[in-house]
Amino acid sequence: MKYNRFLNKITTVIIITILSFSCKSSTSTKTEKAQVTDKSKPEANLVYGNLIIKEQSDYLMIPVVLPEQNEDKQIDLSFSRSYERNNQLSNIIFYRKQDGEAHILLDKKAIIASFDLLEIKAVEKPPTRVWLYKILDKDTNIDTKINSEDATIGYLSDLSGKNLQQITPNNTQIINWVVVPSQNAIFLKIIKDSDNDKKFTGKDKTNFIRVNLDKPTMGSEIISNQIEQEIKSSVLK
Repeated sequence: MKYNRFLNKITTVIIITILSFSCKSSTSTKTEKAQVTDKSKPEANLVYGNLIIKEQSDYLMIPVVLPEQNEDKQIDLSFSRSYERNNQLSNIIFYRKQDGEAHILLDKKAIIASFDLLEIKAVEKPPTRVWLYKILDKDTNIDTKINSEDATIGYLSDLSGKNLQQITPNNTQIINWVVVPSQNAIFLKIIKDSDNDKKFTGKDKTNFIRVNLDKPTMGSEIISNQIEQEIKSSVLK
């Protein structure tokens, strides 16, 4: 009887030892696999475009190119004439020539679809110089990515890339724009997702936005609902 009890104890110890070793081996294997998985996903390198130098500005500009810039072939980007086309930008670094102070334009994930230097000269007034950006910063059609089918919003900043101001409404796309020097203003044609289907199509309404460049704020629509109804009543009789 004592012999049998001794054998049972020995057997129990052996089983516990085997199970313990198996658990440790499984845990170690999982840890090693996790480490291999982490190492197999290296951090993407940032890509910088060519320097943009404007004599009117105290700052150099360094474009930050999107690492996945070739994933969306449908985006039609019209960059400033001073920069090569067909690159998607995620940000711009502004570097002050005099003392080396540097900062970035955006503090969020976005695509900068275009940027243009506006220089307005008027008689007996100092020239107005600002940057105009077309920026995609929201997945407005909810397809889990930001691309040309999403809203394209207008922003202005000073030459240093600071005082960034949104000038066109959310859920709109800029079609084109023109500067009127005599008014020191910019007029932008936009399309609105007026039927709220999260798409920009020929069924959506267009309008025009006026922005005063002396004190840029969100632009106001030029064509009111009343004007639109008057036009419909006279044209669509």
